[in-house]
Amino acid sequence: MIVLKVAILGGTGAVGQRFVQLLAGHPWFEIEVITGKTSVGKRYGDAVNWILDGDVPDRVKDLVIVETELRNLKGVDLVFSSLPSGEASIEREIMNSGIPLVSNSSFLRMDPIVPLVVPEVNKDHLALLDLQRDAGIGPTATSPNCTTTMIVIPLKPLDDSFSLKRLDVASYQAISGAGYPGVPSYDIIDNLIPFISEEEEKVERESKKMLGRLVDGKIENADFDVQATCVRVPVLDGHTVAIHAEFEEEVDVEDAKKVLERFDPGPDVRNLPSSPEKAIIVREERDRPQPRYDRLAGRGMSVSVGRIRRGANKRSLLF
Repeated sequence: MIVLKVAILGGTGAVGQRFVQLLAGHPWFEIEVITGKTSVGKRYGDAVNWILDGDVPDRVKDLVIVETELRNLKGVDLVFSSLPSGEASIEREIMNSGIPLVSNSSFLRMDPIVPLVVPEVNKDHLALLDLQRDAGIGPTATSPNCTTTMIVIPLKPLDDSFSLKRLDVASYQAISGAGYPGVPSYDIIDNLIPFISEEEEKVERESKKMLGRLVDGKIENADFDVQATCVRVPVLDGHTVAIHAEFEEEVDVEDAKKVLERFDPGPDVRNLPSSPEKAIIVREERDRPQPRYDRLAGRGMSVSVGRIRRGANKRSLLF
């Protein structure tokens, strides 16, 4: 098996650490370069304030952090970016240089030629990579906002079966989503914060792009209406979302459960090393899912869906 040499941009931050944790033991990748902003020249093991479970992976402890510059990426096969959007302009340089890039930043997510992908939902959008190659750029793909990801996975099979018309979302987002040091403890303990900057706009934009169709080399955004309210809550890890979805067709609760339970993204996705056995886990308990009990479902890669019930009319669901 060919092992790809990879770089992680912004590897000392919270998202960068997750990249390191997931890729350090991955059978397809070898971490060759880690970039940073304030810790250039230091050993990764000395520079990083590790906030994840477990220890810093041994295989990256001695890597010396380098500046986030194109010249430091010439020897790698693939770049993973965890840069904040305000520091991510280099992604355009990487894209134009032809070095393959996968970004978790919002910087390129809405670029019309860049796919915004969760493999279980819209792997067909990766056909845009061929257009990038024809244009002499890329290949570049992006991943969505964390809240959008957990929303679109269960909506994909429901939309395919019943045609989504309107989406109302309220999210209850863990403090891990704010990065580190994140929300000050004095602000979040015994409290919740009913505003997360730009989060609602991301959910609204990104969900429509991801559930849209690729037609003649362009993504046609889905035409359902969507509105979101995003709230930061005093939970360490694991977001929760309350969804009211209205469809073009009538939908029975038991039929919806079957659609979710039977969802299969296909063997090309199902057999990826990090893929869970089931992308969607339907919970029948009246008080599930809960972050404490369900955040590690499918090694943290499954979406747990519960309290599936009928909405105000025969075409709507709450879950």
